Amino acid sequence: MGTSSLARSVALLTLLCLLLTCHGKLSTKFYAKSCPGVAAIVRSVTAQAVAKEPRMGASIIRLFFHDCFVNGCDASILLDDTPTFTGEKNAGANVNSVRGYEVIDAIKTQVEAACKATVSCADIVALASRDAVNLLGGPTWNVQLGRTDSRTASQSAANANLPGPGSSAASLVAAFAAKGLSARDMTALSGAHTVGRARCVFFRGRIYGEPNINATFAAVRQQTCPQTGGDGNLAPFDDQTPDAFDNAYYANLVARRGLLHSDQELFNGGTQDALVRKYSGNGRMFANDFAKAMVKMGGLAPAAGTPTEVRLNCRKVN
Repeated sequence: MGTSSLARSVALLTLLCLLLTCHGKLSTKFYAKSCPGVAAIVRSVTAQAVAKEPRMGASIIRLFFHDCFVNGCDASILLDDTPTFTGEKNAGANVNSVRGYEVIDAIKTQVEAACKATVSCADIVALASRDAVNLLGGPTWNVQLGRTDSRTASQSAANANLPGPGSSAASLVAAFAAKGLSARDMTALSGAHTVGRARCVFFRGRIYGEPNINATFAAVRQQTCPQTGGDGNLAPFDDQTPDAFDNAYYANLVARRGLLHSDQELFNGGTQDALVRKYSGNGRMFANDFAKAMVKMGGLAPAAGTPTEVRLNCRKVN
């Protein structure tokens, strides 16, 4: 084969890998040769964002969850709407709620400068979520890498797959089981609500109408979440240590201080009560289980045959 033919073949292979799923099994060393500095770049930008606004850490963690639960961890949540599809950003669980897109953009810009057309947006979100947890005082883990980015997104898929704040324990278990995640995984991953905030519209029904709630806690929340109006007013999931990734979320559930209906469902006379009690008294157990569950969730992949690529801009297809 001549030099020119070889060059054309290499160029074609590179293009195909940008447009199709050329990545196989995920690996912690996927970018060891092609982009060895990617983890340091992601952590640096994430650390700056969290230092500026600790709440952003929770937002990035949530971004990862909301991405993975809709057709796998493929960065579909990052895509802006186009004339050919309505994406996930304006789905019920995401609109005026999911944040952190600009942080991912900032990371991607630096990564592209260092390693052009190499690192997927999906892998950036996976790394950033790990770093966000750790920067807020939580555990760390080795992130499996080698994901590719979807070429489309679906608002209807997001609406169908993302659990809502009014979910029952049974529906939560079923939703996670549909993704290959156990009830224990679900309860551990719910512990991400040890950081972050929720809008009044999502917990109003609980603080005014549910009996399994601490009266003092309800009264405090009612001060900033009236029965009418104030839908966007924020309250911390954990008002004890709102920006620390710890096991206080579970202690709050035992004390009937869960902010969302779906939170308190984990400790309401059901199958997860015993595990919630264990986590409330054993932060190390929670941290270990959370890290394992994040790795497991991070392995959720798009359906076989789904066209993917390594996006050059996380907001749009190449």
